[in-house]
Amino acid sequence: MKKFPPLIAALLTIATGCTEKATEAAELEPGTPGEKPIIYQTLPRLFGNTNPANKPWGTIEENGTGKFNDFTPEVLADIRELGANYIWYTGSLHHALVGDYTQYGISNDDPDVIKGRAGSPYAIKDYYSVNPDLAEDPAKRLDEFRALIRRSHAQGLKVIIDIVPNHVARAYESLDKPEGVRDFGATDDTSLTYARDNSFYYVVGEDFKVPESDDYRPLGGEPHPLADGEFEESPAKWTGNGARAAQPDIDDWYETVKINFGVRPDGSKDFPELSAAFAQKDYRVHAEFWSDKDVPDSWEKLRDITHYWLDFGVDGFRYDMAGMVPVEFWSYLNSSIKMEKPDTLLLAEIYTPERYRDYIRQGKMDYLYDKVGSYDAIRAVLEGEGSTDTVAEVQRSLQDIAPHMLRFMENHDEQRIASPEFAGSAGAGKPAMLVSATVSAAPTLVYFGQELGEPARRDAGFGKASRTTIFDYWSVPSVRRWLQGESTAEEKQLRDFYSRLLNFSASSSALRGQYFDLHRYNREHSDGYGGQQFAFARWAGDEKLMVIANFGDREKALTLRLPPALMQQWQLEEGRYALTDQLDTATAELLFDEEEGKIELRLAPQSGHIFRLQ
Repeated sequence: MKKFPPLIAALLTIATGCTEKATEAAELEPGTPGEKPIIYQTLPRLFGNTNPANKPWGTIEENGTGKFNDFTPEVLADIRELGANYIWYTGSLHHALVGDYTQYGISNDDPDVIKGRAGSPYAIKDYYSVNPDLAEDPAKRLDEFRALIRRSHAQGLKVIIDIVPNHVARAYESLDKPEGVRDFGATDDTSLTYARDNSFYYVVGEDFKVPESDDYRPLGGEPHPLADGEFEESPAKWTGNGARAAQPDIDDWYETVKINFGVRPDGSKDFPELSAAFAQKDYRVHAEFWSDKDVPDSWEKLRDITHYWLDFGVDGFRYDMAGMVPVEFWSYLNSSIKMEKPDTLLLAEIYTPERYRDYIRQGKMDYLYDKVGSYDAIRAVLEGEGSTDTVAEVQRSLQDIAPHMLRFMENHDEQRIASPEFAGSAGAGKPAMLVSATVSAAPTLVYFGQELGEPARRDAGFGKASRTTIFDYWSVPSVRRWLQGESTAEEKQLRDFYSRLLNFSASSSALRGQYFDLHRYNREHSDGYGGQQFAFARWAGDEKLMVIANFGDREKALTLRLPPALMQQWQLEEGRYALTDQLDTATAELLFDEEEGKIELRLAPQSGHIFRLQ
């Protein structure tokens, strides 16, 4: 029996699905987006910054910062032409940062409880405002963000922002909250470790202590009036990752505090639970269920926050660490969102495969991260540590929920494909993206700079090489060149590949249709086909596609064989059929004889084709 990495193995143990039978993509619940979303993730702080200084731990004055206004109509049109129909503005909400905005009424943040200098986008300080760094005039930062949303919509891009329900910054303080809204923790009974309507959990009788480290110093050791190893918080609150000590470890999420959703310290729930039958109910029934229920105060606070941003013009939310929040809360929140705006895109970051179906069916999520399944399996192939056999197994395991699983090969948490720590070249990512973008009807995510082969070569301060920093003031060299019209020939060629792939995958009806695994059959019947190749068929109506990728770094000659079961599904007569690649000018021929189809191919290194049957 094959041995899989533990998380992939967990996914496969709960799998359902067939091997050599066509499977139809699971239908999305009414009200979820009908198109194939192509999401372009970008950090405004980095995207528009053309300052080349990139001094590690550099200040905003030294290294510069991007602004909302850098997303001009022309830039947004180019992102739309790349194939994106959604844009995720990561780091837009006001999070803790090291900068003086006291003239605008904003309190200074303490570097002892901030990661980096520019701060983590996932330590939200004010849920009703946006990052003052990103505004030309911080006093008008909300107006500038509203204008960005309007410009995005005008170019055909829907807007996604982050919601971070599990935790907030230690110094949470909302200046821009609507009248009548109370801050998280404002009415908490801090004499109790837990109370259902407290926003936080408390370490009663103990003051917070800044974590100790032999290696790390705030701001890289630079002197700062507030960087004194102390932060006033009494009593101490539980840390965002659930650490309960008054002095968290340096590896804990010490810059954040965990929100209480009515889960008692022993893990029992202090709110109504959903019966198993709700997995089959639509969001309207879920909304009706919660309409007369008494729920924890934090639930209502986050519902009001999301509805505020819906009214502001936002089209979708990416939920950070959604798996750390009870599924009943998601049923409550997401059903309320869908009742107001049914086409809102709801995307959850979650890494526990055994809970996927609960978060889709009971939590009413549109999409979940497909990280521990597809991403990890494909990455292992790229690094020469795995076989496409595992990729095929993962796809079979996900067939009943395939349209709900976001596919990606880069995001802000993952290493850049072109970094030496990952694949070492952007070209190696082409077959990976080909498979990710076409294997299901689910959304495809592209991280800004990925389409240019950004390698993220340098340490930025808190942020380290191989991942573009989300914590520091920095600029991204490949994006900087693109904005200035100075992209290299290689960058232009790669961006053209991404544009052709993403635009085709968004428009193809076959890629939202049925799926047939060609991998296992070819592993058993084709001598040239091995563990570095991956193939499948997709079709809808008269659009019949065969996708094949070669992850190997050498040319590969093989015969791709199409089994009788697929030939029967397609109702083909024996004969020869022309095949044309949908991404370039390549052609091939399908010979259907004696029930089996055969395609003679010579695959270039790290390449792939989307052949359409003529």
